[in-house]
Amino acid sequence: MAKTLELQFMTEFGKVARLTLDNPKEPIDETGVKQAMEQIIASNVFTTSSGKYVSVKGAKVIDRNITDYDMT
Repeated sequence: MAKTLELQFMTEFGKVARLTLDNPKEPIDETGVKQAMEQIIASNVFTTSSGKYVSVKGAKVIDRNITDYDMT
């Protein structure tokens, strides 16, 4: 199973921007994630085509099952 933590931010033009992190440490500390997201916003490091990050929209863990097949 492959898990990712998706961080969702609102941009200055009203769009949703996402950052994904592979293999998040579980259980997820919601307060810690929100604080980290607020620090990302305050740092102004990321800019998208729809503007800078301006607020926290949400976060979610995505769990995928991957099956590899040997086709040789």
